[in-house]
Amino acid sequence: MTSPSISAADRAQILTEALPYIQRFQGKTIVVKYGGNAMVDDALKSAFARDIVLMKLVGMNPVVVHGGGPQIGKLLERIGKKSEFIQGMRVTDAETMDVVEMVLGGQVNKDIVNLINRHGGRAVGLTGKDGGFIRARKLKVRGAAGTDELVDIGQVGEVEKIDPEIVNLLNTENFIPVIAPVGVGANGESYNINADLVAGKIAEILKAEKLIVLTNTSGVLDKNGQLLTGLTARRVDELFADGTIHGGMLPKIASALDAVKNGVNTCHIIDGRVEHALLLEILTDEGVGTLIRRH
Repeated sequence: MTSPSISAADRAQILTEALPYIQRFQGKTIVVKYGGNAMVDDALKSAFARDIVLMKLVGMNPVVVHGGGPQIGKLLERIGKKSEFIQGMRVTDAETMDVVEMVLGGQVNKDIVNLINRHGGRAVGLTGKDGGFIRARKLKVRGAAGTDELVDIGQVGEVEKIDPEIVNLLNTENFIPVIAPVGVGANGESYNINADLVAGKIAEILKAEKLIVLTNTSGVLDKNGQLLTGLTARRVDELFADGTIHGGMLPKIASALDAVKNGVNTCHIIDGRVEHALLLEILTDEGVGTLIRRH
């Protein structure tokens, strides 16, 4: 449906203003980390799917990487298993890993694929185990503050290597890859990997034009709650050092920073609670979040 308050001429003007952006990003790969409210609110889910389909239709190559922490937590609770976190990472024993794979590689991934396909796209769901394209190794985290003790938190991994062949093939065949952040170890074992980390590494390997991270905030905020944008890698390092960037935003920004330092043109931390946030960021001058660039 179209808004009755916007005339046909105004709608035509909006479309023509998007033209230079469509031309600039035609043929470019854009990695999108999908999570937060945008993943659970029905209106936002529909808007996201339509944005992704439109991006593909006008010649961009969107690659979706999704999380699913709340959904994993709900299923664990349903089977009577308590979630435990150390340094923000979910402790993942063998039973929990089975749940992670079931939720991320099954329920969540297939829901996103189905949603994109219902809006006219050709999405294909993957985990890092498909074709062995995300090789992982065990991640150990620091224990209590002030100690150097490394804690084993189970089948939690970090990216060791990414083979982009399967994603590149899907892109060239006009499919939209939808990737669950489950990696595979040297002996075939499964690893639960932070989705922000996976999105950043995939963006690097694919030499993406952009990495876009959907969050539940308006972007990176200063200590007074004001939105920061146009940040360089050096400025982001300063924000880490003075504690402005902290908590749940740390892994998102750390992954974004690594990506822009390793060849991704720009990273955008945007508000997934805004309908059509992707199109607003990619196809308008104003944008809706924080832009991070190398220099």
